[in-house]
Amino acid sequence: MGLFDFLKPSPYPSYARDEVNRLVDELFRIGKQDDFLSEHPGGNFNMQCRHIRAREIGKRLFELGGVQLMWWTYDVIRSKNKKNRSLADHLEYCWVDVGDWKV
Repeated sequence: MGLFDFLKPSPYPSYARDEVNRLVDELFRIGKQDDFLSEHPGGNFNMQCRHIRAREIGKRLFELGGVQLMWWTYDVIRSKNKKNRSLADHLEYCWVDVGDWKV
């Protein structure tokens, strides 16, 4: 059982479980270390001040399970960061225009 399998049934194919768990772990680390948004572009952030790698992860999650997997991941990030609720909001905005993600 993966680290995030305690949530509602995951919307991705079983063959992708390990990859999804790795991506979600990485996304969690990004959020804790850098946040998903910045006040200024540059470094890990694009011209819209969104974390570049977090957007790449969102694109891969969309490929694996569509917007349902992205929302599932958002729920994981939100539930794992109860002390910092704004982090999930930042992820939501970071992913604008990734796949079918809409806020």
